[in-house]
This record gives sequence, C-alpha cells and structure tokens, in this order.
Amino acid sequence: MDWQAMWLSGKLALVTVLILLPLSILAARVLAYRQFRGKSLIEALIMVPLVLPPTVVGYYLLVSFGSQSVLGVWLRETLGIELVFHFSGLVLASVLVNIPFAIQPIQRAFEAIPMDVRDAAACCGMSRFKILTRIELPMIWPGLVTALVLTFSHVLGEFGVVLMMGGNISGETKTISIAIYDSVQAFDFDSAGAMSLILLLFAISALALTTSLSRRMGGSHARGH
Repeated sequence: MDWQAMWLSGKLALVTVLILLPLSILAARVLAYRQFRGKSLIEALIMVPLVLPPTVVGYYLLVSFGSQSVLGVWLRETLGIELVFHFSGLVLASVLVNIPFAIQPIQRAFEAIPMDVRDAAACCGMSRFKILTRIELPMIWPGLVTALVLTFSHVLGEFGVVLMMGGNISGETKTISIAIYDSVQAFDFDSAGAMSLILLLFAISALALTTSLSRRMGGSHARGH
C-alpha cells in the first residue's frame, strides 16, 4: 500500500474541488439563467473533457506548458512557475479535465429553481448577491454535493492526464492510480488489489450518493412545476 500516493491523490482532489467549486457556481448560474450568442458552443466546450481521451488533454498541456514552449518559458522566467512534472501542473490538468463534473450538476440544480422564487425575492428588494447566498445556494445544495463528490472521486481515478503532465515522481506527481499501475508492473498484486479496492469502494459510495441526490433534485423540480 503506497500511502504517500494515496495522500497525494487526496490532496490533489481537495485542491481541485476548492478551485472548481466557486468558479462552477458562477459559471453554472450564468448558463442556467441567461441566453446569449455562443451559449451552445460554450456548453459543448465544457463537455469536451467527457469525450476526449485524457492522454490527449495531457498531450496538449504538455506541449503548451513544456520547457520548450513560449508559455512555459515565460512562466518559468517571469513568474518562476514550473508546471510540467510538478504538483501545480497536476492541479491545472485536474481542473481542466473535471470542469464538466463540477459545472453540470450545479447548472441543473439552478435550472430546477422555479423562476417565481427568484422573482419574489427580487420584489422584496433583495440584491443579486443575497438572492444567491440566502435563496439559491440553500436550494441547490444537492447539486453542490453531487459536483463535489463527482469531482473528488474522478480526480482520485485520473491516470492518463496525470501521467502525461506529471510523470511518475514519488511524493510530487505519483498518484494512487499510477501507484496501482507500478504495483502491477512489479507483480505486487496484493498492494495493487488493496489500493484498487479502496478506489472501488469510494466509487460505489460516490455513485450511490449522487444517485440519491439526483432523485431528490428531480423530486424538487417536479414539485416546483
């Protein structure tokens, strides 16, 4: 059992969630309530990571931020930031790959809020910020939890994009999925089996929770109409 890789994966998942969740709330609210030119294109771009192989995403990130790229050289010489084969690069890759898992559940939760609820709050003189914090966020909590659980669990299982962007550096970029691969390559099936079982149990628990929350959101949506 590679506890260091387990800890690194948990850290990566937590940082990714903390970055994505607030940004996803703002983006999902705009997509749920507003109609504008290019909205369909933006929604399609958000869904791209679901159909694009993670290794392809990792390749483009590697090319864009590598030591020989213009952007990579600028980041290193101007800001002193190294992304490729560093934990910060894994965070960037995880954020980009998990955008649909964070935005989609929250957008659907916003769309399930009856318009008359928001209109009544506005008529009472509440600002947009107060409507968001006091009315909408308490109503969309199942979507928030779903986004959090899906994003966190998906980060734990990432392999292709992590390997492409971070390599296999122990304590820096070696996550649990890579540790499982290494264990299998070394014929250490006991360790690989133990780590795989942990991910399997977490995945089953995450799916059970998200399914339950989706049903609750569906019931709320039906009652709202």
